Amino acid sequence: MSEPQQSSRFGRESVRATPHDHRTLFERVIEFISPGPDSRNELLETLADAEKRELIDPESRSMLEGVLRMADLTAGDAMVASPRMDMIDIASTYDEVLASVIDIGHSRFPVFEGERDNIIGVLMSKDLLKVQRAPELHLRTLLRPALFVPESKGLNELLRDFRSNRNHLAIVIDEFGGLAGLITIEDVLEEIVGEIEDEFDDKVSESGLYTLADGSCRVPGDASIEAINAHFAIELAEDGIETIGGLVAHRNGRVPRRGEIVDVGPLRFSVMLTRGGAVRWFKVVRLSLDEMAGG
Repeated sequence: MSEPQQSSRFGRESVRATPHDHRTLFERVIEFISPGPDSRNELLETLADAEKRELIDPESRSMLEGVLRMADLTAGDAMVASPRMDMIDIASTYDEVLASVIDIGHSRFPVFEGERDNIIGVLMSKDLLKVQRAPELHLRTLLRPALFVPESKGLNELLRDFRSNRNHLAIVIDEFGGLAGLITIEDVLEEIVGEIEDEFDDKVSESGLYTLADGSCRVPGDASIEAINAHFAIELAEDGIETIGGLVAHRNGRVPRRGEIVDVGPLRFSVMLTRGGAVRWFKVVRLSLDEMAGG
């Protein structure tokens, strides 16, 4: 026997309870006449209110906000700029390639031939083990096809491509077809979940500073200048600024973008990651005397 029609002015489908819907009729009607947020700002406010009411935890709120932000971001926003890319020359010897892989520690490397802009493939570090068993193999035979994407490609779409194509790295090209940078699936996911720590990173203090495999230091943008001075045994002038990110931006005249380099005192700050208009992570090395004199 068919179900009787609802006579409510709200409509039959909008107020009828499903078999597993335990809300009262009043609650369903209120939900119908008071729709959810109809703008992104309202949705962000709703998430903040949900956290305040302990309906979701802070980490869940942060991830949900990351998903919303990612919808507006492109590959150009999250990529590693071309000058900062770690790459391998196809003309390199096996020993040279192995030394680079060990020193840098990436699992994948873009490989170029002749000019750096001429990317001919991607080398997976683990594939070098094949040469141990078959020394006659040439580096070129180990290369995998490179995925090329425009700077304007949305991160949502790029993440779908990574999943469907089982790629973890893409080469980003500019509007003229030149090399703009590279982006990995980790870069995309970090826009949602935040920084993903590398298993080879060594946390050296509670200040959040990390020693990387190449001897440089990864420094959070919100690290205090006092912590930087203590770690590097230097005396950077604070100029009334509390964080190293603020000091670098002040010396640079603006917040630097990902891939940019700013020298402050005896230190060189390379921007690894930006988020929300601020630097999330710097890669920091100490300048040599010659570099300081030249600067």
